[in-house]
Formats: sequence, C-alpha cells, structure tokens
Amino acid sequence: MHTDNKSILEKANAAVSAGDNEGYLAYCTEDTLWNFMGDQILEGKEAVRAYMKQTYIEPKFSTECMIAEGDFVTAIGHISLKDAEGHMTDYAYCDVWRFKDGKMAELKAYVVKI
Repeated sequence: MHTDNKSILEKANAAVSAGDNEGYLAYCTEDTLWNFMGDQILEGKEAVRAYMKQTYIEPKFSTECMIAEGDFVTAIGHISLKDAEGHMTDYAYCDVWRFKDGKMAELKAYVVKI
C-alpha cells in the first residue's frame, strides 16, 4: 500500500509542476488538511485550491527522497515559487503526508526559505 501512496504523490506533484492544479487536487480528499507548521492551516479542498492559485505560480519541485510507511509518505526536497512580481524564491521542505483510501488527506509541511 505505501508504494502506491508514493506513486500517488509523485503523480500529484507532476500535475502541479505542469500547472494542472485540478489534476493535483483530484488526488486529495475533499476534507484535506494542510498544516504549514508555525504558519497557517488550510482546511478543505476549496481552501487548498485558493492557496494554490495564489501561491503555486510556475512551481519547480525537486524531490530528494520519499519515505513511505503505512498510510504516511514523507517527501524531502526543494521548491521554487514565483511571486506576483515575477521573482523566484527557493525553499527547502519536508512534507509529511497522511493518506486515506488512496488519497492525500493531511499534510504537515515544514518549509524554510533558502
């Protein structure tokens, strides 16, 4: 099961990297919960959709590794995002995902600007 979860996360990340936020959201539960530790919490697919529209402007992901155990997948890597003025900002991240019924149900994201 955990191998399938890694594959799901890889497909979801490929969709968002291609600018397909709806394709990404298809891999999330309706009540998905994103907790950016120490920053903000997004509750539900609509909140995530709004966040992605505002924040995921030409995102560039690179994943160093993924570790799967049971219903959890941890992804470690880097993401670059373009702001409204067109400047790219680089971040290191460690995302801990909980899956439910083959979909991404909860995220605990540890993100640091580099």
